[in-house]
Amino acid sequence: MLPTDLDLLRTPGAPTLLPDATAAVVAVTRTDLEADAYRGELWLVPLDGSGEGTGRARRLTHGHRDSAPEVSPDGRLVAFCRAPLTGGPPQVHVMPLTGGEPVRLTDAPLGAGDPRWSPDGTRLAFVARVPQHGRYVRDADPSAEAPRHITTFAYRSDGVGFVHDRPQHVHVVEVPADPAELTSPPAAVALTSGDAEVTGPRWTADGLALVARSTRHAAREHDVRRDAVLVAAPRDAAGPAPVVALTDADAGSTLAVDAVLPTTDVLWLLASDLGPDGTDTVASLTGLYRVPLTGAGHATRTAGVPQRLTDAERVGLGGVLVASGDDVLVTVEDRGAVTLARVAPDGTTTVLLEAPHVVLGAAAVDGDGGPHVVATAATPTSAGSVLALDGGPRVVADWSAPLRATGRTVLPSELTATAPDGYPVHGWLALPDAARHPGPHPTLLMIHGGPFAQYTHALFDEVQVLTDAGYAVVLGNPRGSSGYGRSHGRAIRRAMGTVDTDDVLALLDAALDGHGDVLDAGRVGVLGGSYGGYLTAWLTTRTDRFAAAVVERGFLDPVSFTGSSDIGWWFGLQYVGDHGVDADLVAAQSPMAHVGAVTTPTLVVHSEQDWRCPVEQGQRWYVELRRRGVPAELLLFPGEGHELSRSGRPSHRRARFEHLLGWWARHLPVTV
Repeated sequence: MLPTDLDLLRTPGAPTLLPDATAAVVAVTRTDLEADAYRGELWLVPLDGSGEGTGRARRLTHGHRDSAPEVSPDGRLVAFCRAPLTGGPPQVHVMPLTGGEPVRLTDAPLGAGDPRWSPDGTRLAFVARVPQHGRYVRDADPSAEAPRHITTFAYRSDGVGFVHDRPQHVHVVEVPADPAELTSPPAAVALTSGDAEVTGPRWTADGLALVARSTRHAAREHDVRRDAVLVAAPRDAAGPAPVVALTDADAGSTLAVDAVLPTTDVLWLLASDLGPDGTDTVASLTGLYRVPLTGAGHATRTAGVPQRLTDAERVGLGGVLVASGDDVLVTVEDRGAVTLARVAPDGTTTVLLEAPHVVLGAAAVDGDGGPHVVATAATPTSAGSVLALDGGPRVVADWSAPLRATGRTVLPSELTATAPDGYPVHGWLALPDAARHPGPHPTLLMIHGGPFAQYTHALFDEVQVLTDAGYAVVLGNPRGSSGYGRSHGRAIRRAMGTVDTDDVLALLDAALDGHGDVLDAGRVGVLGGSYGGYLTAWLTTRTDRFAAAVVERGFLDPVSFTGSSDIGWWFGLQYVGDHGVDADLVAAQSPMAHVGAVTTPTLVVHSEQDWRCPVEQGQRWYVELRRRGVPAELLLFPGEGHELSRSGRPSHRRARFEHLLGWWARHLPVTV
């Protein structure tokens, strides 16, 4: 890939199925470098075809940022979120699937999201932020607002801003039989209120309530638990009513609920168990829980004891939770893949979509012959396609053909290594096209963020840009990563920079030793973002073997990180320890405490509005290197947050690539 090939990336979101399972609707997001914006378009994808291209798929919308489609129960309408291409909050719209102009249903001052049809198709639930009086007023001067009075640990979020003064809440809006008759958005009713956010609503089967998740317990300032709650939604609802806890942290629940899904007599949860104190977050694998429901109506529903159906030590789930008959569909992180599995009420699991797929979303409807399932997934050669899974996986639409047609993408090969203590390490080696770059290639060790995350098999733009420029790239999932079980993820708890350092160097050495004919073992560089920025900086305090480094949005000083990062006070305490209790332990894992050992030329990349790894982390690393005479440069992106490399302004993503290529061309040139 070239930096300008960002325009060729097309990524589908979660699909939604028509009731008869003849077609799916999916939102496809793409960058537009000329407009310096993201376009989101809804596509109707028939499921009776196959092929690598878009086939018989038909584009339903264009010209805006459309996302989150949801087909109505009768199959006539699709609800979705639409934001202006030039910026502004999204609002819920509906349009006929047969075509026509979308009609706006919401006018939330800060935008609306996550639209969900009621079972009878007469109402839509959605979430919207509710601003404090006098704040976030359109066309007003934000600097003239009253001071923010903060009394909570969590009060802002990367990519969003301050959130304590605009919590998310569940709303509902009536949908007329013919939305085209509307001349203005109908009035919405807020079903929840207060300081505790309520998110992720899903309707109960009777259409008289929703289940959702909320941090509403009394000790919420001292842990990170989150409950499943019941939200009353009678047809005559005129305002908020108290939410009812279905899992209850006040009564001793140790769960942090990520998703909820009600069926007739069962509540399904995606949740992690955080232990007795509610803060044991390191490698706490997200699992599937089955919770029996009792009571005849929504007002008297009570939940039983959650039963975990997936292995708490070996199986970590992603964010998909979809009903499919009596079963549910979930995604499983597994050695660089994200597979799709069907789980029965007794825990029996059947894999529907295997590696090397990286599942992005799924949908299912019951029909003749049983449930029909469709998924969107990325692969090593596609940023995302739509697959029909009835009778085995079958690609029915794929928007990556133009990118493949450039001939500028390569297929990484899997790589295994053995750490000094005998531990197996898994990753990949991506080599440049031999015809254009015969080698021997300079090699870059790339380290992912998280740390409890994983590099996957999916087509990765950064790897493709670097290999196109002539660099070999080594990347993998050292201890601390997800996808390899709980003990793998917990291996660096209060031991960061230990076995994870061994693992990434073992991968690098395995690549160099096994491919000495095409790799130049004497010319290597290292780069990474977030936790990857941490480990990159840490490596430069340990060794001088790298010709240069790129430390991006790094976690570089655990002491100042606690209290300045939006991720929470608990993160550093869990991963490196409490500097007020054991300063030596924390310093032993802190790059900043060892910055005096660095001699490696370093490019520091950071975003000015990064609240996950605050910009002071990068600025201080840059200054500490410069004042010690280490060649260092600082690249700051205005208006961006932690997700710059994945969802930042397209012109900034292109500029980032160009600066990275320029840095490596100076310090690790392809042609010697």
